[in-house]
Amino acid sequence: MKRIIIVITVLTIYFKKNIMSRKMFKLLSLFLFIFPSALLFAEDSKGGEGGGAMISVFDVDASPEIGSPMAYDVAKKSWDLSLRARGIVISGIDQPIVLCSFDWIGVGNESQTFFKERLAKAAGTVPGRVSVHAIHQHDAPRSDMSCEKLLLDAGLDAESYDSKLDYLVAERLERAIEESLKEALPLTDIGQGEAPVCQVASNRRIFGKEGVVTGVRYSTGKTKALRKAPEGVIDPIVSLVSFWSGDVPVAVLSFYACHPQSYYRTGIANPDFPGVARFLRELEVPEALHVHFNGAGGDIAAGKYNDGSKVNRGILANRLADGMKRAWEATEKNPIVAADIDWIDEPVRLTPTQACLDEVAEWKKSKDNEWLKKNVRRVAFVERFGKQDYTVLLNCIKLGDVRILTLPGECFVDYQLRAKAARPDLFVAVAGYSEYAAGYIPTPEAYDEGGYEVQVTRIAPEGAENLRVAIDKIMNR
Repeated sequence: MKRIIIVITVLTIYFKKNIMSRKMFKLLSLFLFIFPSALLFAEDSKGGEGGGAMISVFDVDASPEIGSPMAYDVAKKSWDLSLRARGIVISGIDQPIVLCSFDWIGVGNESQTFFKERLAKAAGTVPGRVSVHAIHQHDAPRSDMSCEKLLLDAGLDAESYDSKLDYLVAERLERAIEESLKEALPLTDIGQGEAPVCQVASNRRIFGKEGVVTGVRYSTGKTKALRKAPEGVIDPIVSLVSFWSGDVPVAVLSFYACHPQSYYRTGIANPDFPGVARFLRELEVPEALHVHFNGAGGDIAAGKYNDGSKVNRGILANRLADGMKRAWEATEKNPIVAADIDWIDEPVRLTPTQACLDEVAEWKKSKDNEWLKKNVRRVAFVERFGKQDYTVLLNCIKLGDVRILTLPGECFVDYQLRAKAARPDLFVAVAGYSEYAAGYIPTPEAYDEGGYEVQVTRIAPEGAENLRVAIDKIMNR
């Protein structure tokens, strides 16, 4: 555009000095004014560079103070790597989109509502276009204001559900998002890349000859026989979605399905091996903010490749970082404009199990505080999700040929594989652990197969089927 204006200016001066009558010069001047203005209007109608869409990033400290509660222990000291709450804002579209990941064990119930409202306000959007996730490492806080209220109303200590940190981090996030929007850059391209990660993930459920679960291989595999068992069904792929402004990578989002524990119960807040892997990638690509999301890893852990030795945190981190690096090197960039970006919702009812309903009904009669302390998450879940009209919205962010599907709770990996298989023509990345109140979400078939996750789930088989149907619908819209 600048070149066109320079050429027109030179021609105007030339014609004025040489061959133009005053009348002819006025007509030419009018034309030369309208022509570049029309070009500018046409360029603006396409959104200019980046098609009008803008990208900005935010990153705040989400670590607990020394002496404050985490999910399982009180924080007694800190390490070099802090816990983060970080994400992106896509603006310059109809309503901005916010995607945020916490280095926490989970964000559920009223806490989901709280953070979505606060982040939406800062970004100038609505809570329905904000997606909040947790990575789920265990040496970290958890957030559930519904559980906190139940405990306080019963005259009990909120303990690990104390929300002081929530309010502090929310204030930091608000300020960070507001500042980030002032420095938003044109979103010109979306990058997509993937690569297999070797010897990290394995299925937790070990099956016998009859097709039922005979053993559970947790994050730490202490039993040699369980560690020798096959990997089982996993998604070995780490997916990368990158956001570019010209040749500059502004944000790199990574997605990998696996429980993120190498070892824990240390009393030290830390992001475990996914956080270390993220840090290693930041060292190599410092221009971009790196944001990690756990996928549908409810039945996936590192137990086959991790015996709990402290050295394994670094080994697992390097293996994940290696996959991330290869996915980065395989990244393909494609131009994107605002019209290519969309937010799709699909409601799903996560029906509680009858056992959950019965247990909570019995507690309401007895008001047994000792039982409440151990089962407060079940009560909070039933009181919220037990309502006949209560649904959770699945979200799918459309970015050209890229889809980012968000899932609640600790979904089995089959849901992730199903979503990807539904659209082989698209690049599909899955972010799990959004509505943490849901807990484990087995597949409908898993209820007959047994295992730990089925024993403790709060979701009835019909709720699992509802989720499967909702995924099919949202992926094909």
